[in-house]
Parts: sequence; C-alpha cells; structure tokens
Amino acid sequence: MTPKNDLLLKALRREEVERPPVWMMRQAGRYLPEFISLREQYDFFTRCQTPELAAEITVQPIRRFPLDAAILFSDILVIPQAMGMDFEMKPNVGPWLEKPIRTAEQIKAIQIPDVEETLHYVFEAIKLTKKELNNEIPLFGFAGSPWTILCYCIEGKGSKAFDTAKSFCFQHPIAAHELLQKITDTTIAYLLKKVEYGCDVIQIFDSWGGMLSPKDYDEFSWPYIEQIVNAVAEKAPVTVFAKGCWYALEKMSQSKASALGVDWTCSPKTARKLTHNNITLQGNFDPSRLFSTPDTIQRMVKEMIDEFGTTGYIANLGHGILPNVPVENAQAFIEAVVGYKKVG
Repeated sequence: MTPKNDLLLKALRREEVERPPVWMMRQAGRYLPEFISLREQYDFFTRCQTPELAAEITVQPIRRFPLDAAILFSDILVIPQAMGMDFEMKPNVGPWLEKPIRTAEQIKAIQIPDVEETLHYVFEAIKLTKKELNNEIPLFGFAGSPWTILCYCIEGKGSKAFDTAKSFCFQHPIAAHELLQKITDTTIAYLLKKVEYGCDVIQIFDSWGGMLSPKDYDEFSWPYIEQIVNAVAEKAPVTVFAKGCWYALEKMSQSKASALGVDWTCSPKTARKLTHNNITLQGNFDPSRLFSTPDTIQRMVKEMIDEFGTTGYIANLGHGILPNVPVENAQAFIEAVVGYKKVG
C-alpha cells in the first residue's frame, strides 16, 4: 500500500514535485533528548535487538518533525553478528570485535546464516514500526556495504584509514573476496526480508568506500554493492550512499539503483554532471553546518535545493547527523526543505 505522503517515492521515480522530500541520516538517534533518555537505560545492541525499543526510536523524530521518511533504528553490524562475529559497542571506543578476522581459515569457517532466525528482532521491529507509522510515510531499511562490513570485521574496530583491512585484502585477495561474497549473500537475504516485512525503500551505506582508490573500489566494493542492488531493486527502490566516492558516481548511475547519495565534498553541479542527470540524487548538506545559526541553515538549504533542482532530488545531509547538534537546528534544516518555494 502506498504511504499517504509519497513524496519520497515520487522523487525516486524522478516525477516532478513542488519541493524535494527530506529526511536525515541518523535522524533516529543521538541528538534527541528522548533518545538520550533511552540510551541511559539500555545499551546500544539491547536497543537494536529489542523490537519495541527499535520501533520507538525510529518514530521519535517523526513525532517532532515534518519528515517525509522514517529509517528503521538498527545498525550495520547486525549482519556480521548474525554471521557469528561477536561485535559489541564499547563506550568511548565504538564498534569492537575481540577476535578480528586475520586468516583465510577464519573466513572459510564463516557460515551464511538463516536471517529469519538470526535477525528476527529486526523484522519484528519493522512490523511494530509500520503499525506506529500508520501508512503516513515510507520506511527505509538499510545495510552496510560488504566492503564497509569487511573493514570492521578485519580491523576489529573503527579506524581513520582501515590499513589492516586494506593490507589483508591486498595480501590475501582470494580470501577477501570469499568474505565479501559471504557478506553479500547474507545481506541480500536480509534486505529482501526487510522488504517482505514492510520496508518501502532500502539504503546501502558504503561508509568506508572512500578509503579505496578508484581501481580498488572497482574490485573490492562496487561489484558487491551492485549484486545487492540487482537482487533488491526487483522488489523495492534502492539508494546507495558511498561516502567519498564521487569518482564512482558515473558508474553507479548506470546501475539499477534508484538514487545515489552525495557527500558535501561534491557539488550538486558536479554530481549532476557525473551522473548525466539521469538518476535521483540525495544529500549533501555538511552535518557540521548544522552548528550554524538557524537563519544561515535555512538560507544554505534553499541554495542547495536551487542547485540540485526539485526533480530527482532528496534533501538530506552529506553524512549522519552529529550527536551534539541543537534540536532547533535540525528543525531549521527540515523546515527549510518543507517550506521551499521555487522562484519564478
């Protein structure tokens, strides 16, 4: 059933609209006081793995702001967890894997799980969230790209450069490709289930794609993302956000993806040129710019929309919202899009 507010779906089909739809990456989260109060009661993965909490966190920003889409509260690391890797979220450290993957033997031992069994809590959260949303707006489901997941699995934690993960791939390419394929197969099964349970749109986050050279991106990241896009696009529109990968925009625009995310280092004009204006673009407001005054934010948002144009465009940030952004500044960003008027 089409949501009552289908502005996002229209933008994904490149239909003409009065204004672009708006949502924010990480909108269900850490900048909201109501999220912080839950965070003080439950640890991170408890929130992800408790359907009632995940659904509640998903709809918190929807109660506050006139957003055009919700995104299910979850984490990209639920995939490697389902594959038997014991990730935890360490305070002041972030993602942490006690025994990172460092050998081909470890990779051979990894099983592709039954996602219905291992990730049932995500699908239950989708059902509860859909009930809460009452068909008002579309719901995004998401997953990390296989390359981004591999980075965490081999590095064992976050990193500025993921040198350990990269050097493993360059020294043991056959093993690396085996791991990437296992992550890809698991991710496809997971995302198809997400659509089956009610997600209207799927987003793939390639957060660490920009760590790779264009040539290495073509070997270790894009082919696996494209496998996922090809499998899922038959069932639901797919958006791909590859941070730092402006060089791949042209190639990605020729895929079955419905939209491509753009970060703040690539101008709207350049993004349109690279994609030959034949695909919907999403982005690209610098999240740090949400520390500007509300007046400045509203002026800059209008300029951003003027540059991208209203057709084939979804207003968003160029990466996730930062935790200490004032709520009123997030509101200024959203309201600037909702109140956008074309001149002339």
